[in-house]
Amino acid sequence: QVQLVESGGGVVQAGGSLRLSCVASGRTFTDLHMGWFRQAPGKEREFVAAISWSGGSLVYEDSVKGRFTISRDTAKNTVYLQMNALKPEDTAAYYCAAHAGRMETMSRGEPDYWGQGTQVTVSS
Repeated sequence: QVQLVESGGGVVQAGGSLRLSCVASGRTFTDLHMGWFRQAPGKEREFVAAISWSGGSLVYEDSVKGRFTISRDTAKNTVYLQMNALKPEDTAAYYCAAHAGRMETMSRGEPDYWGQGTQVTVSS
């Protein structure tokens, strides 16, 4: 069983930056594609970004391209989401995800594992 623990959420003004972290345990980190999703109040959970097990493939949702960067550190079993130029519409609970199968399956919103989430609030 994989455990995912997120951190780094908080309150930031529009235009500011935050970096989310997610530490994975319970399985060899390089077995897993990793990703981030978010869910705003009253809305469905949506895909934000994903990174392949090797780090060689990156995928982003259109609204975050050029502002968010996903990366991973194998030595620390950690995936990051650097969020710059934040907007009020980025306000949401952000969830880390991990998947051992096809990366496309995770990007469709069907990862094997979910974290508990960390709240990001962007004030205008």
